[in-house]
Amino acid sequence: MSSLSPPDSTSGDSHGSAATPHIVLFPSAGMGHLVPFTRLAVALSADHSCDVSLVTALPTVSSAESVHIAALFAAFPALRRLDLRLAPLVDFPGADPFYVRYEALRRAAPLLLAPLLAGASALVADIALASVAIPVARELHVPCYVFFTASATMLSFKAYFPTYLDAQHTAGVSPIGDVDVPGVYCIPSSSVPQALHDPDNIFTGQFVANGRALVEADGLLVNAFDAMEPEAVAALRGGSVVAGLPPVYAVGPLMPLNLRETEDTAKEQGNKNNYMAWLDAQPPRSVVYVSFGSRKALAKEQIRELAAGLEACGHRFLWVVKGAVVDRDDAGELGDLLGEEEEGFLRRVQGGRGMVTKSWVEQGEVLRHPAVGLFVSHCGWNSVTEAAASRRAGAGVAEVRGPAGERARGGTRWARRVGGELELGGGGGEDGGGGGDRWAGGGGDG
Repeated sequence: MSSLSPPDSTSGDSHGSAATPHIVLFPSAGMGHLVPFTRLAVALSADHSCDVSLVTALPTVSSAESVHIAALFAAFPALRRLDLRLAPLVDFPGADPFYVRYEALRRAAPLLLAPLLAGASALVADIALASVAIPVARELHVPCYVFFTASATMLSFKAYFPTYLDAQHTAGVSPIGDVDVPGVYCIPSSSVPQALHDPDNIFTGQFVANGRALVEADGLLVNAFDAMEPEAVAALRGGSVVAGLPPVYAVGPLMPLNLRETEDTAKEQGNKNNYMAWLDAQPPRSVVYVSFGSRKALAKEQIRELAAGLEACGHRFLWVVKGAVVDRDDAGELGDLLGEEEEGFLRRVQGGRGMVTKSWVEQGEVLRHPAVGLFVSHCGWNSVTEAAASRRAGAGVAEVRGPAGERARGGTRWARRVGGELELGGGGGEDGGGGGDRWAGGGGDG
């Protein structure tokens, strides 16, 4: 699969043309949501000649989001930027910062979204914002489509879950058991995201409200394609999951972007030059690429055990280490995470047989690199689709699921289905994270 490249010039700008549809895209938070939205924005603009505006909530939760947004608008100047500045939300101490940002956006949308839709032909809202965005668009007579950035299997679960809860309530049953999504998959209770077992969790209320709102949308976009998840797509379209759903459009997997360097991204670009130069020096199919997504923070003990395993395996490796859910909170040095001693792991491997970084990497580019032969992953949906795209592009990267817990079981299920996936021990859903929209190939914040 080839990537989309920036346009050569900005001539021929069609802003204001009555014949050109103006599409407003409204993502939520996290790279697993932002990256598919930016790919969709460029596809609509470059491939379908739409006038596209992207709502950018500021300040971003993570540094990676800020860097990606800056590079996007520098590379694709035809895209309009609509900044939405949010006040801090302090009502949920200790909650996942991305779930808190969802809530901040949900509270702001009824007041601040309408002015951003002036002249819009349609709104494409993130699934995390569906229940608040649809009423605003409807009042303005603007068609509203909901973009689900994860898998069709997870979309079917989300659409069906409110019906399941209603049946549980009627039967007087409170614990969440196995959830048999009609026509798709029976999801064991242990694989239901942890947050959904707690009715008071901030995410649970969002998840259920957005699931109920899907029937009110003008259409549903999902980051998959029919051959990838035929049962789930067919069940969604055929009314098996929930009666009355609008048309379902399988628009994925969306192609990676080539983003140019800006002053804001120079530091990250320097990191890119380091890891890409290192990959360029490695033999074909010799490197194990290890990454558990943009939001999967491993415990220090897991990090150190993984370091020992990578060193002992004898293979070359590129490892993206993450010690905190939000990169801005990950201020420690690599040595602190790895338990570095004077003659430690980094001294023995860094720049030679291994490359270790805490920075964001362009994963699609890494997976297409001829030196990479194996991907140890959390099987988040972005990771699954990017690995599949690398195989279609001839890179032939196999995927191994590491200790990612419940968040990725659906992505693992699909990877097993198409082949090229194995499973390491330790992925049994004890991560305590809750999974959220990233389960079943879930977001993919990866």
